[in-house]
Amino acid sequence: MGESGHDEERLLRRVARADLDAFDELYRRTSPWLALRLRRRCSDDAIVSEVLQDTYLTVWRAAGSFAGIRQSGGADAPGGSAAGWIWTIAARRLVDAMRKRARRLEVPTEVLPVHSVPAAEDEALALVIGSELGAALDRLAPELRAVLAAMVLDGLTVRETSVLLGVPEGTVKSRARRARNALREALA
Repeated sequence: MGESGHDEERLLRRVARADLDAFDELYRRTSPWLALRLRRRCSDDAIVSEVLQDTYLTVWRAAGSFAGIRQSGGADAPGGSAAGWIWTIAARRLVDAMRKRARRLEVPTEVLPVHSVPAAEDEALALVIGSELGAALDRLAPELRAVLAAMVLDGLTVRETSVLLGVPEGTVKSRARRARNALREALA
């Protein structure tokens, strides 16, 4: 983990002790990338703003749980890092907000195209997995990549992925299976 990751963990420990200055600094450091990731998954600015607000309210209230997990063993911390923990909270809040919206409107939710520009996750994944798998991922249809991003990178369940992408659970499962098969074929 880089220097900033340790700084964010220290800030979270201070937030757990109700340090408002630490919370302000944590927000200043993490909210820009969090908002960007949320906007890549949802085109509704009102929902993104609501999710950001809910996320940081949860961070303020639950920072002690992250700090306690990290101090007692570290490896069991949700997401493995402060940023991962915050993203996990935001991803869950986004799914909840999209569920509410779907119930209210009873129409499919709007989701931004998954890869209009290379995502930071894709670039990091390509560096970790190498060019062969990276090329295979690039050849996947956008809807298959969206399912992989939600389930693998964001750690969402089939049901949560279904809500996030606005497709039935069976479609999520079949797309995940098609993506796995396509990757297996490409790497064989």
